[in-house]
Amino acid sequence: MGNQVKFPGISEELQKILDADMDNVEARRCAREAFKDIQLSIDHILFKVPHAGLKMTESYEVNSRGLEIFSKSWLPETRPKAIVYFCHGYGDSCTFFAEGIARKLASLGYGVVAMDYPGFGLSEGLHGYIPSFDKMVDDVIEHYSKVKEKPEFRNLPSFLFGESMGGAIALKVHRKQPNAWNGAILVAPMCKLADNVVPSWLVTQILIGVAKLLPTQKLVPTQDLGELAVRDAKKRELTAYNVLCYKHKPRLQTALELLNATKEIEGLLEKVSLPLLILHGKSDVVTDPSVSKALYERSSSSDKKLFLYEDACHALLEGESDEMILRVFGDIISWLDQHTSP
Repeated sequence: MGNQVKFPGISEELQKILDADMDNVEARRCAREAFKDIQLSIDHILFKVPHAGLKMTESYEVNSRGLEIFSKSWLPETRPKAIVYFCHGYGDSCTFFAEGIARKLASLGYGVVAMDYPGFGLSEGLHGYIPSFDKMVDDVIEHYSKVKEKPEFRNLPSFLFGESMGGAIALKVHRKQPNAWNGAILVAPMCKLADNVVPSWLVTQILIGVAKLLPTQKLVPTQDLGELAVRDAKKRELTAYNVLCYKHKPRLQTALELLNATKEIEGLLEKVSLPLLILHGKSDVVTDPSVSKALYERSSSSDKKLFLYEDACHALLEGESDEMILRVFGDIISWLDQHTSP
């Protein structure tokens, strides 16, 4: 089944929609449409940013692989200083916490474009299933390349913004398009999964064998990533409202694709050459902050900055205290301003 969280004060009919099996995209789209007003009115600092003047557009487009991809843009009232291309994390979508992040950036003069990868959020595909990490990266490149060619965006600076797994995607996009971007913002990037969320060597070998027969099965043993990622107790409770988030055990092929992607990225740190802003919590137990430090030290970029936040965990922009969230945002905006000023 789907959400299986009982929300106070909602109708039985709405609860039934939220309890549906989210493997199918139609169920996810139905849940989002029915629940979005409640979702975006929760008591979280990300949803307290004034957004009345922003131009927000949602669209669906079939890509070259025949998959219908959901995307959204947020534009300020005046001409944007730059366009930020958002890459969300594992299990997530661009319609919940990403909505708040995008509103914040747009309210400060930056256009934001985001998409749901196949199998995530409102895009077509089996929920939480990544048959090929490289093909998912190609889907991102295809979509964002089209957006960048729009007349209103063509002459604006373009920055990648990746959270967690989205950080790995951003690095792979850069690897395939080394001269196409003005910079990348990486928030707790998945350059290496922390040891405590990776199965042992023996279990991994067994999973590799079973994945060939049952690639979509939800069998990978792991800890609750939501519990590990969010430090603030009240904000941890609010993650339940992220009803489109994939919260089951990882599917076998998905887990292997993530492990292989991080191994590949770990071996390519020296080839990262674009301007970089890396932000990571020192207490992150989901993605390894020491590899963010290695990325900073080993990348060939001559323009790079690293922030390691004491006592902060994985979800820097969603799961920390309001003070920490504002501090991280401040560091991001300051870097963007420095890289877009005339």
